[in-house]
Order: sequence, then C-alpha cells, then structure tokens
Amino acid sequence: MTWFANHYDLLRGLHIIAVIAWMAGMLYLPRLYVYHTGTTAGSELDVTFQIMERKLLRIIINPAMILTWLLGLSLMAARPDVLGQPWMWIKLAGVLFLTSWHGFLAGARKKFAAGTNTRSAKFWRMTNELPFLAAIIMVLAVTTEFLTR
Repeated sequence: MTWFANHYDLLRGLHIIAVIAWMAGMLYLPRLYVYHTGTTAGSELDVTFQIMERKLLRIIINPAMILTWLLGLSLMAARPDVLGQPWMWIKLAGVLFLTSWHGFLAGARKKFAAGTNTRSAKFWRMTNELPFLAAIIMVLAVTTEFLTR
C-alpha cells in the first residue's frame, strides 16, 4: 500500500476542508465585485475593495485551490480505480470549470484594480452562484448514481 492509501481518510478530510475554503472565497469575491462596481475609481471605498479582493484571493482562494488540487490528486493516487467511474469525470469537469472561473475572477480583480472593469453589478450578481451550482452537480455525482446512470 502506498502512503496515500494508508492516509486516505486524513487526505479526504483535508480535501473537504480545502474545498470549503475555496468555495467560500469563490462565492464571496463576486459579491464584493457587486458592491465594488458602484464605487468611484480612486476613491477610498475603491481602494478598500481592492485590498479586500486582493487579500481574499492571495490569502484564502489561491491557497485553497492549490490544496484542493494537490489533495484531490493525492486521493486519486490512493485509489486510481475511481478514474473508471462516471461520477469522477463529472467531478473533474466541475473542478476544471471552477478552476477556470477562479482564473476569470482573478482577471476581473486586476481590471478593478486598474479601473477598467466593464462588468455591471447585475452581471456579478447573476454569476455569483455559478460555483455553488457546480458544487451541487459535483456532490450529487459523487454521492449518488442519479447523474451517472
């Protein structure tokens, strides 16, 4: 047995914690953008939002995503047989979507910092729940056979 297989439950628990942190940040950042769109570039409130958004990405979202990926790959190393399961492919598609969305949000932060945001508060409000919808699909795929029949 590999080290990963011997510590599967620990890795799984840490993976879940990392996912929770990543999701929390991914749900909060667009909400900050909703309020940030209403500020005047260069104002004190604009600068405050920029600091909040940068710290959220650098201190919570980025490390949580990296840990989620590393721990997820460790879990697959412990049980490579899961790659033959349809639910795993749905989960991986969801993770790729979340990673792409993460990159989109990081790019948007740079636009806010440069004062070049073109997205409306309505756009950010409407897209705010995309990570949660992806999470619903992934969790149901993993925990049931409903989506993989």
